[in-house]
Amino acid sequence: MLEARGLTCSKRDRTLFEGLSLAVSAGELLYLRGPNGAGKTSLLRILTGLSSPDLGTVFYQGKDVSKDKSGYYHDLLYLGHKSGTNGSLSALDNLSFWLAQHKVSVPVNTLYDVLEKVGLVGLEDVPVRYLSAGQQRRVALSRLWLKPSKVWILDEPFTALDVKGVHMLETSMKEHVSSGGLIITTSHQPLSKTAGEHRVFDLEYRF
Repeated sequence: MLEARGLTCSKRDRTLFEGLSLAVSAGELLYLRGPNGAGKTSLLRILTGLSSPDLGTVFYQGKDVSKDKSGYYHDLLYLGHKSGTNGSLSALDNLSFWLAQHKVSVPVNTLYDVLEKVGLVGLEDVPVRYLSAGQQRRVALSRLWLKPSKVWILDEPFTALDVKGVHMLETSMKEHVSSGGLIITTSHQPLSKTAGEHRVFDLEYRF
């Protein structure tokens, strides 16, 4: 479903990776692993089409993503390592704004249900800047249950989450893959059995 062929990426005169190829199918979880500076975030941004490689091509369902992003973006949900929220807006307003940007319509009750799922009951109207780092991460993660997406690309999704939050996310990852979804994720901590079976792809730091 998602394939990269011969990717090369350089940053500040240093080659992060060269000739990198990978393929991930529906119903599969790929755990992208590597030390800081190995190029994990750069690779994820290339896979999402947000950045361009020096060389190589990304394909989604056989189509070059750089030439046809519309179908891919319809099926894609990308969460970066930052929360991507507006601190002046509440969790409810942040999610409503994000949904409008992505032209997704859901009932207001659904928004409340998702915020309850991530443990933010009673905090829906609090400006995000007053929430803890873990609560801010939960606001960002709420998007996973609001936009139907076949492909999840997640950059350090467990950052700032407590044990309960990690369990919730890993459970949802397993459910997504079991229903035919595709996930590529990075993490500084190993995935537990709760996340289900997964394949590891290692990136090495290049000097």
